[in-house]
Amino acid sequence: MSCLFPLAVRGSEGLYMVNGPPSFTESTAFQRDSGKNCKAVAFSKDGSLFAWCNGEKVNVVNVTRAELLHSFDLPKTVCLEFSPKNNVLATWQAYATGKDGTAGVPNLQLHDLKTGKCLKSFIQKKMQNWCPCWADDESICARNVNNEVHFFENNNFNTIANKLHLQKVSDFVLSPGAQPTKVAVYVPGSKGAPSFVRLYQYPNFGGPQSALANRSFFKADKVTMLWNKKATAVLVVASTEVDKSGASYYGEQTLHYVGASGDSAVVQLPKNGPIYDVAWSPNSVEFCAVYGFMPAKATVFNLKCDPVFDFGTGPRNAAYYSPHGHILVLAGFGNLRGQMEVWDVKNYKLISKPVASDSTYFAWCPDGEHIVTATCAPRLRVSNGYKIWHYTGSVLHSYQVPSDQEMWQVFWQPFLDGVFPERAVRYQAVPSHLPSAEPRPAQAYRPPALRNKPVTSSKLHEDEPPQNMKPQLGGSDKPLSKTALKNQRKHEAKKAAKQEAKAEAHQGPAQVKAPQNALQNTVPATTTGDPEVDKKIKNLKKKLKAIEQLKEQAAAGKQLEKNQVEKIQKEAALLKELEDLELGV
Repeated sequence: MSCLFPLAVRGSEGLYMVNGPPSFTESTAFQRDSGKNCKAVAFSKDGSLFAWCNGEKVNVVNVTRAELLHSFDLPKTVCLEFSPKNNVLATWQAYATGKDGTAGVPNLQLHDLKTGKCLKSFIQKKMQNWCPCWADDESICARNVNNEVHFFENNNFNTIANKLHLQKVSDFVLSPGAQPTKVAVYVPGSKGAPSFVRLYQYPNFGGPQSALANRSFFKADKVTMLWNKKATAVLVVASTEVDKSGASYYGEQTLHYVGASGDSAVVQLPKNGPIYDVAWSPNSVEFCAVYGFMPAKATVFNLKCDPVFDFGTGPRNAAYYSPHGHILVLAGFGNLRGQMEVWDVKNYKLISKPVASDSTYFAWCPDGEHIVTATCAPRLRVSNGYKIWHYTGSVLHSYQVPSDQEMWQVFWQPFLDGVFPERAVRYQAVPSHLPSAEPRPAQAYRPPALRNKPVTSSKLHEDEPPQNMKPQLGGSDKPLSKTALKNQRKHEAKKAAKQEAKAEAHQGPAQVKAPQNALQNTVPATTTGDPEVDKKIKNLKKKLKAIEQLKEQAAAGKQLEKNQVEKIQKEAALLKELEDLELGV
């Protein structure tokens, strides 16, 4: 299907539209707005309507017919949004009080797009969460007002049909899809009480028993709540601004799963560190998390929060499912180099590894075949422009603005689900007249003395390979219980001890026993399968090695400090603790 207005571009060159693949020419149906003050733009959910504010007026056009529908005299508008069924346009401008300190005029306005009349005006001081939230059929609309959620029905904004009042509702999200609408609400903790997220079904708000599900947790300054497409579950990323342990600059995050049927759980992430991104698959039964100190891990989980596929580690901080859910892109943007991994999700095969350097924006085209990456101001003020790719790694179109200009925004015209059919995944790169290869990354600096010598690889971290976590059919690789693991470790330890005794008997009495610290250096590190236990064993061995060194110093005649003598006295207790841990007691 060809798209009339597939891509909108906003910048200092004005506002214009570019036809999508295969032509990539500027659309003649939309007349370019050459003003440099275009602050806000928005497509309707189905892509049929387009609105923008050029610093003089807010204009609304019908994209298909290239016809101006309305022009509102709202020059200071900085935010725009259409309701899901195109009945209402919401506009917001910065709130300002009167010169004498009196209350300012309402700055959030809701316009009827059939008549052009203003349905209702509200005072909305904060830009964050400025826009009312509609159910997909517009039967319900909700706003957060003074820590309460107010509900309006059938776009009648003169009557509050319902209220959801908890201690202090900080945020809420309506479920997508058909009725009945569900509401996820977040209440931050206070005075030692935990924060919590609750799910309700509209309009049943009568007390705690009416909640569909409840999940409480500590360590949360803010949360992000993500409904899946079928409205059966919510993922909650709880974040603190500061990591009190000092381990992370990004604060501390935890990931929680809350099901509409009442079940909830913490999603166990195998690697410590920040949670960079979480994305639901459009099929609503899987989600992908990107997490952990760099190089970050990426894992797909099912609704039981069990890992399904682990992509290993790599330079990445974002995950993007295609509109049909058959392809997943893992990418490293921002302070990373723009490397992308394009995966076939059904077979978990890598399709391509393109690189989009300095990208500040990524979006899938609604056709599920094409991608746009862009470098936009104010994040980056140089080399602004965009590229359109096929997911197989080919660059099909590239545009860079002149060096004295800036590009602020690029985005695809949306289409409703089902307009574009899902196509079979292809692995062969599609042909392109543009070179898809990025400039090769600069070689690492080598001192003059090493330049004529062979290069030795010295990685700070060994990358972990991808791993399928699904239990294999007909296999008996079920995870062992704690007791079984303990018994297995004891059995392995006894077996190792017997082998060691046999080896000593063969060596004979003339063999001089090596000192304990020498043994620790030669024996390979054993792993128990439990990272916490391995960590404790490593620390104990470190302490015992230090004690051995102190004993050698004392034997050489050095006067030891009181705390050093106390350390030596603890040797027997540490050896006993080490033995217990290694035997799995």
